[in-house]
Amino acid sequence: MEKKKIKEKTEEKNKLIIVIRIAGEVKIKKDIESTLYNLRLRRKYSAVLVNNEKELLGMIEKVKYFVAYGEINKEVLAKLIKARAKKIDKKNFNAEEIAEKLIEGENLKKLGFKPFFRLHPPRKGIKSKIQYPKGVLGNNKENINKLVERML
Repeated sequence: MEKKKIKEKTEEKNKLIIVIRIAGEVKIKKDIESTLYNLRLRRKYSAVLVNNEKELLGMIEKVKYFVAYGEINKEVLAKLIKARAKKIDKKNFNAEEIAEKLIEGENLKKLGFKPFFRLHPPRKGIKSKIQYPKGVLGNNKENINKLVERML
């Protein structure tokens, strides 16, 4: 019975969360700006992948009125890597293999990629100043995948 609990905890910990900066760069408080900077969200419509760690979740909670975040699934992650990942040494790569390694716990920098993604503004627009049920700010849960696909 304890093995089952341990397995569930490791599955929860291995979940990848994508964080997309929605708010611009003007009129943001210094502490929010520094938190966004530490998360590598330095421009509007940039995105990062973070693991489900307590410290990072606290940082995301602090900037939840400026970002959209949620759990990304494997298919959308593969599309994102194929369309928007930038390899440092400019060599070819297989997006599905990279997505699998990321879900297992690797990070982009160790795999030879830039640690952030630059996305397009979403097709068909967004409500960028309203929280999740009506807009996109905050925790979008599973609907973040639809938003990411619109931004590729």
